[in-house]
Amino acid sequence: MPDNSDVPTLSYEAARDELVDVVARLEAGGEPLERSLDLWERGEALAARCQQWLDGARERLAVAQGQVTQGQVAQGQPAPDGDEDDA
Repeated sequence: MPDNSDVPTLSYEAARDELVDVVARLEAGGEPLERSLDLWERGEALAARCQQWLDGARERLAVAQGQVTQGQVAQGQPAPDGDEDDA
């Protein structure tokens, strides 16, 4: 089993770039089965890390736009009355 303990510390760009490399290696073939499985698991971990970054960025944008109510991203809904400054 591969050691993916470093994945949670990767930046979005580092995770994405390594994921691109993993996919290219898997698509090229030629790796032994065990190594291919390790690469697949690494790729899954990297993809999940990228998704975490994207979800976090989406939430930060929603907060900046005032679209978050009670900790949830309001899907295209305006903020409730009284939650925005009218000044």
